[in-house]
Amino acid sequence: MHHSTHVPLAGAFGGGGLFGIGYAMGVLDGLREQGIDLSTAPMIGTSAGSWAAAATALGVAFSSLKDVKMPRFPNLRTGVLAQSTHQVFGDEMRPNVHVVACAVRGLKRTELDGALIPLATMVAASSAVPGLFAPQSINGHLYIDGGVRSGVSVDLAAPADLLIVIAPLAGAMFGPFNNLVERNTDREINSWKNSCGGAVRLFAPSAATAKIATLPHHLFDKERAIEAYAHGRQEVREK
Repeated sequence: MHHSTHVPLAGAFGGGGLFGIGYAMGVLDGLREQGIDLSTAPMIGTSAGSWAAAATALGVAFSSLKDVKMPRFPNLRTGVLAQSTHQVFGDEMRPNVHVVACAVRGLKRTELDGALIPLATMVAASSAVPGLFAPQSINGHLYIDGGVRSGVSVDLAAPADLLIVIAPLAGAMFGPFNNLVERNTDREINSWKNSCGGAVRLFAPSAATAKIATLPHHLFDKERAIEAYAHGRQEVREK
């Protein structure tokens, strides 16, 4: 999404399962309470972050998102994830939402454009965790979870005066794995700043929030996601 002109505000939201969706939506609602509303801003989302971006653009509240019937996984039936995303996002398209997925061929990071592809299809592609869900087909190409290549893909965010970065797997999360996400995210933030000179506000789970999900499978637990939402909102108030 390379505009020659800066926009005032943009967003880049990363992966982290249901926990990541809850945390990101909590942060976004907390920001809205402070008068920072990203619903019409250019947003780029990866995996859980793509759910948050699409929901924000459409005004879908976390309360209705948490009640979506998610398929039990692993479930490698084709299209099963798209059925869930379709329940929430219908056939809507939004030019301000871009999503990162990974092309199965060559595992190339690919930016999908919400002006051209329905949000439900893009979100399903970006969330197709290898081994848990079948790849999602878009225009004859197969895609899997964008998080395979980068947790947040901050470097692909739109040039803006202020970029809101939400990294559910950075901050205090998961020890050594976190260090990788954190280093990668920091590098991407620097690369984004160098190319467009804007300011960045980074949100990543505090120590208290990280206690909600201490093992990878906790990321897919709905009750923990609901808790992460409350924590994300609270973190904005405290920042």
